Amino acid sequence: MTTPTEHWTREQLADIRTRVERFIDDIVIPQEPAPGQTLDLATRDQLRVAAQEAGIFAPHVPQRWGGLGLPISHWPEIFEAVGRSPIGPVVLNCMAPDEGNMHMLSEIATEEQKRKYLSPLASGETSSCFGMTEPHPGAGSDPSQLQTLARREAGQWVIHGEKRYSSGANHAGFMIVMAKTEPHDDPASAGATMFIVSMDAPGVSVPRQIDTIDRTIGGGHPHVVLDEVRVEEDDVLGEPHQGFRYAQVRLGPARLTHCMRWLGLATRAQEIALQRANEREIFDAKLSEQGIAQVMIADSEIDIETSRSIIARTARLLEDDPRAGSRLSSIAKVHCSEAVHRIIDRAVQLCGGDGVSMDLPLAQYLNEVRPFRIYDGSSETHRWAIARRAAHRQRQNAMHAVGTDQ
Repeated sequence: MTTPTEHWTREQLADIRTRVERFIDDIVIPQEPAPGQTLDLATRDQLRVAAQEAGIFAPHVPQRWGGLGLPISHWPEIFEAVGRSPIGPVVLNCMAPDEGNMHMLSEIATEEQKRKYLSPLASGETSSCFGMTEPHPGAGSDPSQLQTLARREAGQWVIHGEKRYSSGANHAGFMIVMAKTEPHDDPASAGATMFIVSMDAPGVSVPRQIDTIDRTIGGGHPHVVLDEVRVEEDDVLGEPHQGFRYAQVRLGPARLTHCMRWLGLATRAQEIALQRANEREIFDAKLSEQGIAQVMIADSEIDIETSRSIIARTARLLEDDPRAGSRLSSIAKVHCSEAVHRIIDRAVQLCGGDGVSMDLPLAQYLNEVRPFRIYDGSSETHRWAIARRAAHRQRQNAMHAVGTDQ
């Protein structure tokens, strides 16, 4: 998957984390836009130059392509530190969808594709988006409903379809598009192929920006139309008809890095709440000494530590056994997406009226993390898959037990 862990010492990793923490606290947080606003590109670019000069830019990208080359088992602490600021991941170039696309390109792309797409993406020269979700009745929670089609014609591929909630598409230089390639008449068994499509290719348009409550993903979540878009054979990512398999290479780690980043924001919300609880006096005692407030504070501490534990375990498993790690990432995603929302919601409550005002950033934090229970698979869809796997495991164990007894 990534650079082996033995290439890094504990001292080196601790140094990187310390430098990231200081950079976020001293450089990035003072430049955060007002709640509800987005980071302007000029400020983003200035901060990115500073991150590159600090030697902490693109921590997840292989060194060959300009990153630090950290193995995935060491992403959690770094990404959590980066996530303390809503704009931190964008500044360090480890924000969705680019982070997931960089990982997939590093694992699947040809050498020429890496030079053409991964290198400028890792350096921040361009950005990208990922085209999977479609308007109804197309692919969403059920990827087998994929409606976008690609056919071979005169030595090229011709893609036709629409994508919805294509995060980052407004600023993207290219999109990784999932399209059905064979057989078109049987959705349940259809193969899918990934294509790398330039956003300025003829036939690509962005007719609508879909407004959502979150603001941290640059380029928004637009609707993208692909109208008979022609791409070359060299722009097929991986092998034809293997798109669903390749999607798991991206989605497992991408779910987990979302958990890491949002946990960082949740820990900052807890810090804000604790400061308020220690300063605010009510009924002749500090709020932090009131029993009901203590329960809320303790519950958030529990959510933080349990989230860290499942993230760390999943990251190690993704490194050692990607298939098993991808399965566990569903559990991590459900737990963490709900835990970070609880943590920030409690922080809002502990801060009272200020918590829902623009005097504190907590209300915007709540808006940022709420969609996480939907993005990259809703909690309900993941629970359905988790339950199916658990039931299958029990059936397999029962069959094995019967066979052993005979």
